[in-house]
Amino acid sequence: MAYTRNDVLHFVKDLKIRFIRLQFADVLGISKNVAIPVEQLEKALDGELMFDGSSIEGFVRIEESDMYLRPDVNTFTVFPWNKHAGGGEARLICDIYNPDGTPFEGCPRNTLRRSIAEAAALGYELNAGPEAEFFLFLKDEQGRATTKTHDRGSYFDFMPVDLGESARRDMVLTLEEMGFEVEASHHEVAPGQHEIAFKYADALTTADNIATFKLVVRTVAMQHNLHATFMPKPIFGIPGSGMHTHQSLSKNGQNAFYDPADPSQLSDIARYYIGGLLRHVKGFTAITNPLVNSYKRLVPGFEAPVYIAWSEHNRSPLIRIPARRGVGTRIELRNPDPSCNPYLTLAVTLSAGLDGIKNKIMPPASVTQNIYDMSADERAVVGIESLPKTLGDALIELSANSVIKQALGNHIYEHFMEAKTIEWTQYRTQVHQWEVDNYLTVF
Repeated sequence: MAYTRNDVLHFVKDLKIRFIRLQFADVLGISKNVAIPVEQLEKALDGELMFDGSSIEGFVRIEESDMYLRPDVNTFTVFPWNKHAGGGEARLICDIYNPDGTPFEGCPRNTLRRSIAEAAALGYELNAGPEAEFFLFLKDEQGRATTKTHDRGSYFDFMPVDLGESARRDMVLTLEEMGFEVEASHHEVAPGQHEIAFKYADALTTADNIATFKLVVRTVAMQHNLHATFMPKPIFGIPGSGMHTHQSLSKNGQNAFYDPADPSQLSDIARYYIGGLLRHVKGFTAITNPLVNSYKRLVPGFEAPVYIAWSEHNRSPLIRIPARRGVGTRIELRNPDPSCNPYLTLAVTLSAGLDGIKNKIMPPASVTQNIYDMSADERAVVGIESLPKTLGDALIELSANSVIKQALGNHIYEHFMEAKTIEWTQYRTQVHQWEVDNYLTVF
């Protein structure tokens, strides 16, 4: 249901809202906000609220710092945890605009809008559904996060083994109160690891939902004196957290990936989309897996999607085709992790898939055997390559991919590369404890 400006003003009055948080994301996907009293809401809805963008990662220099927030009225929601006798708080997600009224190129939400417009020009709309995993850890006596798990649960365990069930239940209830349709929640494979799955939506709504989901999970965890982290690999030797992303295209109200006449019931459009993802995945891995730590997850042995292939059945390749057909026909891209910027991730993967459609890039044959059991020589024979092994490798691939660079736009590409090159250089030049433990007394 679409809201109007008057709807928002009515909700605020009826619900006795006192403060509005205007939320947006920086280039790295970190949510930012400015709180305004409700008396300033009409000014904000008119796009007249200015802020200093020079202190936001990847935005602008100090000499060109004036930016405008334009709230999207469809993102209005009330924060359930900030209800007070004198009134509560609500949230609006904003797009960023330049002083001359043009969309700011460094706004990740505007970047996704461009990819959505590219799809619309071809007659398509992207629907996406994420599976964001996270860990719940204990805090120490000073309230600082640890990597000590609060349970010894494993996949699909429940009380009393899953001691995080209470926190997870409250997360689900809070999400539902904020308008989410939660489809399932469960303990994941590793101790302290959890997943909450919510219903798919159009690309922009899904990206907004991921940002909101992270905020809810962290806030509710804090209320239970736990620390929630979306860090991809917080503990060595156990599975990391992924954000498998289901995607499908619709055209004229019909699922464009479904073809009942095909033996696999997959359309050529679906195959071209897969072909585009496989062609460009090395180029967009820095976006979908943006941390040094992301590549500690993308290693063999933990069911992480390391190999560039697709399958209609097994879960070892990069792309899996879930069994459901008809309106539910979709692909599952398995390499993204929850530390990514959801706006940029959906923008680059959509643009990669559309490039496959425009250029009719047919993917190689579907892989039926378990790739994890194949030797390097066996993978080479069938042409199965691997994802970049480090953030440094991924940045090199990104710098060479014109399709992904165009999807990002020059501003975001340059600022993202600058920030991530600094991150990789700092990591690469550090002396880590593993090196001290293994080399100090030997050499």
